[in-house]
Amino acid sequence: MMSVRELAALVGLWSVLTLWFALLWRARPALLHPHQRGLWLTVLAATLAITLFQPGVVERLTDAGAEVHTISLARNLIGVLSAGVVLLFMVDPTRTCRLWLSVTVGLPAVLVALLVLDMLQLEPRAGTASVQGPADPASAYWLILIGAHLVGDAVASVVCWRYSTRTEDRDLVASLRLFAVGSVLGAVFWFGYLWHLYGSTPRLLPYLSVIIGVHGFLRAASLLVPTATALVRSANALRTTWLLWPLWRDLMTAVPQVALARPQRTRLREVLRPRSPLALQAHRQTIETYDALLDLQRWVRPDAYEKAHRHARQAGVPENRLASAALAGVLDQARRAKLAGEPPADPCPLPGVVHGSPATLLGIARMWPTRTDPLPAHARPSPAPRP
Repeated sequence: MMSVRELAALVGLWSVLTLWFALLWRARPALLHPHQRGLWLTVLAATLAITLFQPGVVERLTDAGAEVHTISLARNLIGVLSAGVVLLFMVDPTRTCRLWLSVTVGLPAVLVALLVLDMLQLEPRAGTASVQGPADPASAYWLILIGAHLVGDAVASVVCWRYSTRTEDRDLVASLRLFAVGSVLGAVFWFGYLWHLYGSTPRLLPYLSVIIGVHGFLRAASLLVPTATALVRSANALRTTWLLWPLWRDLMTAVPQVALARPQRTRLREVLRPRSPLALQAHRQTIETYDALLDLQRWVRPDAYEKAHRHARQAGVPENRLASAALAGVLDQARRAKLAGEPPADPCPLPGVVHGSPATLLGIARMWPTRTDPLPAHARPSPAPRP
């Protein structure tokens, strides 16, 4: 069974890798848009601090000649800078001018104070020999450092969650809430670290490492929300294109005038070599399928749906798919009637088809390739000539 230390090392490693991947992946779009730049820089500073927190990274740096104390000091200063950048990113200077000025003045003051206090610690720093250990538990250095982090995480969690309730942008809501939860974990980490300093409980350190690793995952996730949304949309478009293709292709043979472009030879080719972005392709196929369905309603007999429904039930179609199977049977019957040259009549609206609902069309498409014993194509008499 994996120990807590091994789990902490594993979580820390993947947290760092995920953070750097998120930063590199989102660098170009984030730097091009000012409203995303602050979040990206905030995550960058947090990533640097979390990277310098990892024992493996510290070991490699010390092997390269760096002192552990220098690494620890750099990590702490970058961490405070990250907390300050978070506040500057979150606080609106036009609404909370005093808070914004306090952060603008307080951040450099805290950084300078930490540097001065570090230089004034003339005693041997036994604690700094560890990767995460303190220099002196009673020193003002650690109180200022931890206080800065706690204030930053507390304000960030409150502000992010509050803003997330005021916007309808789902991506922004998800990013802000992930950032807020990550800030809460950051506060938990620093509370635990404060307890470690004054309670001398080294057993806490592996658990704190796991918490800061999860904190890193949440920071990366907040940055990758737009990417995740785009992937979900692409996956949905791919699924719609794939499922709808057989129905769409067959209906286009009967109603070719509604198609902007003829279907390609195979479904795989339509997906792998689309003539337009997948989202547009799926949208176009949905619209064209619905337009073809409306056109084919002129070849639907008044009692066709009821007969198709009974036929599907007798064929053993599950209850939740009976409506889709009946619609598929009626559409196939109407398609074959039109292709056979039968004259149209007044449209016979089909039940359950409302404004081209994608769910309804996909339900029909699922039943389309598996139709067995299709309904016969009934000849319809021509409409009587008007006197």
